[in-house]
Amino acid sequence: MREDSTKHKIIEAAGPIFAEVGFENGTVRDICRAADVNVASIKYYFGDKKNLYLETVLYARQSRADRYPFPGWSEGTPAEAQLYDFVSSLLRRLTVLQGAPWQVNLLMRELMKPNEACRVIVQEYFQPMFRGLMALIDQLVKCPLKEEDRLKIGFSIIGQCLHYRYGTAVMDLMVPAGLRDSFEIEQLADHITKFTMHGLENYSEQQMPSQGESD
Repeated sequence: MREDSTKHKIIEAAGPIFAEVGFENGTVRDICRAADVNVASIKYYFGDKKNLYLETVLYARQSRADRYPFPGWSEGTPAEAQLYDFVSSLLRRLTVLQGAPWQVNLLMRELMKPNEACRVIVQEYFQPMFRGLMALIDQLVKCPLKEEDRLKIGFSIIGQCLHYRYGTAVMDLMVPAGLRDSFEIEQLADHITKFTMHGLENYSEQQMPSQGESD
């Protein structure tokens, strides 16, 4: 229990430092000072700084997933309702339009300037999530899709959510104060869902053969 507590304390100290200055500039000495442990603790618990960084990124990702899990849908839940839930959960994980905790800032930094940790979180976490989104897209589009089109649609949905994370500062300047209540999580999830649904409906119509072609 004491070892687990110390290891957790080191990760909690390393997280904000890595989130602010990155892996290269986050020093073991600064992390140990923040955690109030000796430098030898890094080698004892993690082996080296590289492994500490990896475990900190994985911890950050898991903490967001634990706080905002994707819902489990019962059989018969409409696909549009599932899409809304997916978008809403992702927006909450990203803490859009709010000051982000270090966990979100660290994950965003890793995705923008990937280290080895990026490969791990993509393979173990993001790809399973994305496969679930692809299966949902297959329910929503009423025609066969090329694989490249399925991927583009999935990235477009996620991109809309990421916009509200990366664009927070600019949006604070552009959105009048009187309209900001319309940019809460629920409103954004509803907008992204409806926007996506309209796009998919038009996409389905364009892909479906006309009556003359089917004859």
